[in-house]
Order: sequence, then C-alpha cells, then structure tokens
Amino acid sequence: MYSTNLARLKNCMRRAARGEELTIGFLGGSITQGSLASEHTKTYAYRVYTWWKQAFPLATFYYVNGGIGGTTSHYGAARAESDLLMYQPDFVVVDFSVNDEADTFFQETYEGVIRKLLAWDSMPAVLLLNNVFYDTGENAQAFHNAIGEWYGIPYVSVRDTIYRRMKAGEYARTELTADGLHPNDKGHELVAGEIICFLEKIKEEVGKGVEKAKGADLDAARKEGEQSKRLPLPMTDNAYEHARRLTIREISPELSGFRADTEEKMGHLDGFKNGWIGKKAGDRIVFEVEASCIAVQYRKTVQKPALKAKLILDEDREHGLILDGNFEQDWGDCQYLQPILHHGEKKKRKVEIEILPGEEGNTWFYLMALIIA
Repeated sequence: MYSTNLARLKNCMRRAARGEELTIGFLGGSITQGSLASEHTKTYAYRVYTWWKQAFPLATFYYVNGGIGGTTSHYGAARAESDLLMYQPDFVVVDFSVNDEADTFFQETYEGVIRKLLAWDSMPAVLLLNNVFYDTGENAQAFHNAIGEWYGIPYVSVRDTIYRRMKAGEYARTELTADGLHPNDKGHELVAGEIICFLEKIKEEVGKGVEKAKGADLDAARKEGEQSKRLPLPMTDNAYEHARRLTIREISPELSGFRADTEEKMGHLDGFKNGWIGKKAGDRIVFEVEASCIAVQYRKTVQKPALKAKLILDEDREHGLILDGNFEQDWGDCQYLQPILHHGEKKKRKVEIEILPGEEGNTWFYLMALIIA
C-alpha cells in the first residue's frame, strides 16, 4: 500500500472536534451533482456532509457541491476556483473517474485539478473517489489513483468495493442503478457508506491521539498540515494546473455576427450563459490568446438540427475543425469541451470560429468559453 499523508484530514477532524467552522466540498460530474437520486439529501455527497455534522456536533459545517453532469477533469481544472475553491473548503471529495477517459491526457488534466486543490490557501484535505460503470466495471481509476499515490492522497474505489460485491451476487445491478452508471438512492447510500467507513477509521485514530495529547498544544497539528502544502514535482507534464476559462467576463473577442449572451448566469449549474451566440451562416468570432493548450467549449444540443461551425487555429485553414452542435446522446444538452491545441509552443494564438451554412430554423450555436493553459 502506498504511503498516505493524512495530516490535513486529521487536522480537519481535530478542528471539528474543537467546535470550529468547516466547509465540506465536492467536485465532479453527474454522480456528484446527484443524478438519479430522488432528492439532494439522498446523494452520496450530502450523506457524507451529514456524517460530518453528526460526527462532530460542536462544529458548524457548510456544504458546497461543485458537481456538473457530463464534465471531465479538463473542465474541472478550469472551474475549480469559481465552483468550489472560492468558498475556502476544508475537505474535498473529487470524482471524475467515469467522465475522464483512461489515458494520459486526462491523467494530466486530473493532476491539474489535484495540484490546484492542494495549493489553495485553505489547504483542504482531499479524498479521491472512483465511481464506476456498473455494467462494464470500467473507470479511469488506474490513471487517477496513480496521481493520488504520487501525492499521498487517500482514495475510495467503488469498483473495488460495491461493484465487486455486486459481481459476487450480493446485489443485482438494478438494485443500485437504473442506467448502469448513475446510482439510485440505495447506490448513493452505499457510495457514501464506503467514504464514511474510511472517515470513521481516521476519526478513531484522531480520537486516540487527542486523548494522549490532552493538555498539549493541538495547534501543532496545524503546523503539520501546513507542511503538507509543499507539493512534490508534478508526475505528468502538468500543463493544466493553471488552466483558465475565458467567458464574456474575462475576454472581449472580435464579433462579426456573433453576439454576447446578455442573460444573467444563475449558479454554477446554469451552464449556457456568459457565452456567445451565432445565429446564421457566416457569423464569425475571433479570439487572440497566449497559450500552449487551448480547448473550445460549446453546446451540443438534443434540439436538432443544430448549427455547425468551423474553427481555424492560427489561420491554418487546411486543417480546420468542425464544431457540430448536434448531440448524439439523448440525456440533455452537453457542455462539450474540444481540445484544439495540446502542448504547443506557448505564444500568441488566433482562434477563429465561423458558422457554416445550415438549414433554416436550426438551433443557434452557443459558444460557452475558451479554456487555455
């Protein structure tokens, strides 16, 4: 077993035992958001938050859920500040294991998320969660947990626990999930149970330590936690630790037909706001940014047919990329993120997007953001 650094987590529990205020946060995709739970109080995230309140009744706790359905750690690295870290969390559960592909690209974006969390001023204790496709057993945990091991971060694997018990016949798949991926209320309860089981063990260790240290200066634990902020060198090339998401709030591109969306964004789940709208063929938008990695984020919609656009990077028209606003799945509109440059030379770049000819009455093309690093 790899060596975990539990200093931050134990410090959270010591502070909670003393009656301090702590913020419990979550960052991930649709399972973290709470998809297929009958109500938000029955999600794994809220159940874990509830455990903290019950386990440490003297403390005051706040809950922040930064889950957004259909999103990867690539997006997570760019939105971590606005959707979670700005609230100064003390404990964070991270899960992108069923949205990230099991490859080195997403291992690098995942490391970007983890380094961003660990380096934040509130020094949150981080726990990795590996959800799973219950019909196939697939997830990205091998790539994600390698990052966890590099930084000494503990993880809880649904594939190694609940999924194995299901395969052994303890549960039927339909008892846990209706679609083979998103847990129902019972599935969420079991996921929360695995996290809580881990937390209970650490709480027991802390309790024994507090007894032995009665009368001692427990702020020494805070100093131990501060030392854990010193991060090792990255495991990957780590281009995404400082990823930025550029919307109408951060950048003013050249508009020719496209217009800025004037509707107010209402919370982090109100995704299709703060972007730009293209309504007809020939509408064009041009960005100039300095970056070595660029991705474009746009809406793929189930309201077909949708407009398509062509993206040209650095005036290389021979290798233009088609951005298709039509979503091939049926669960709802997708906040699609398309990488267009990965580990290029860091220099000034020009990104041009132009609406292609389409049918009358098509759904408008919605450009959400550029993500650069």
